[in-house]
Amino acid sequence: MTIYFVSLGCDKNLVDSERMIGVLSQKGYSLVQDPAQADVLIVNTCSFILDAQDESVRAILEMAEYRKSGTAKALLVTGCMAQRFADDIRAEIPEVDAVIGTGSIDKIDEAVRDALGGNYFSDTDTPGKFPDEEMPRLLSTPSHYGYLKISEGCAKHCSYCIIPSLRGPYRSEPMEELVAEAGKLAAFGVKELILVAQETTLYGIDIYGEKRLPQLLRALSEVEGIEWIRLLYCYPEEITPQLVQEMKENPKVCHYLDLPIQHADDDILKRMGRRTSREELLSLIQYLREEIPDICLRTSLITGFPGETEEMHQQLLDFVKEVRFDHLGVFPYSREDGTPAARFPDQVPEEVKERRRDEIMQTQQEVSLQRNKELVGRTMQVLVDGYLPDDDVYAGRTYRDAPDVDGMIFLSSDCTLMSGDMVDAVVTEASEYDLIGEYENEPAE
Repeated sequence: MTIYFVSLGCDKNLVDSERMIGVLSQKGYSLVQDPAQADVLIVNTCSFILDAQDESVRAILEMAEYRKSGTAKALLVTGCMAQRFADDIRAEIPEVDAVIGTGSIDKIDEAVRDALGGNYFSDTDTPGKFPDEEMPRLLSTPSHYGYLKISEGCAKHCSYCIIPSLRGPYRSEPMEELVAEAGKLAAFGVKELILVAQETTLYGIDIYGEKRLPQLLRALSEVEGIEWIRLLYCYPEEITPQLVQEMKENPKVCHYLDLPIQHADDDILKRMGRRTSREELLSLIQYLREEIPDICLRTSLITGFPGETEEMHQQLLDFVKEVRFDHLGVFPYSREDGTPAARFPDQVPEEVKERRRDEIMQTQQEVSLQRNKELVGRTMQVLVDGYLPDDDVYAGRTYRDAPDVDGMIFLSSDCTLMSGDMVDAVVTEASEYDLIGEYENEPAE
């Protein structure tokens, strides 16, 4: 039997997809790259914001055509949209044969068997339950990097966010299990370990009674084969001096921090349910840059949150200019049913949200270009991601760039490099998002 798998949404969802693919591969199913050749179609959905929901719906409907025509024998919908809209999916898309919530991915084999047998399968009872540690996983990323999901769910309850209801409360994965999984990833060839969660900085608080992200970083750095450890989704209010010191002292931890601050106006931050103020954010960023001068900071922002005035928007613009983040993403506020913010007065028109987003991105482009130009002339370690034959260059990333969300460095080289090689390169040119460099030394052992 053949499987065609669509994975949408965040890298945390991708880990779930890889686990489901691992289970099905172990059971003898074969993956195919063409849905027209598949017996079973699976769409792992996202439901975080409206745009993500629309993308998920389009993917389901596209796969439903293959099911309707009889090319495929079963269509399964998994993930956050399945968790949130299980009844609606069953009622409105009759081609769907199974709906699997965020805590039921370990039942993927049972769901496929039921669907192929003509029995509708639905399980959304336990949102975001951790799968068994023995659940197999098949990487879909290039073999030299992989994501390690260190916790599930969230306890913050920001007023705009639906995640706690889709993924459940915050639960950390035991440290020994994470270290074991990191060892398996390293055995597959993974050199860069990317830690993800709804919030990585709270790791351990629920099972150890204290935040233990620094200890986890130390344990993971001892896994043979792991060269880089990258941190994503670090809430600013949970960053401790112990974490910063571990980043400073541990040579395998990238000097890179993803801080999703969302806004910089105090009134909007309070309405969002965030736990930091503008001054606290400024103080933290100053502290980080004093302690780790070459740290690369990424953030994400929301424009057009209910009640955001032009003055508040200008406050955010000024903050972006002052702080000079290395990487920044901006999203227009998405009004999600079931969240407190959806009921707030003073909802902002869509065209205003988008204009404000564009203004911030234009400002950030100028900042990013300046930041990148400061790197010209520096020799930096690069992890090679691949070769672009049309341009005769290698594409890679420095410690400053996470896969898919940040920029790249494009290298010219007189000798052949392989994906996963770590090389030294001198930066020769810079653009708003990417760098150009020249290969300098032999690949590092």
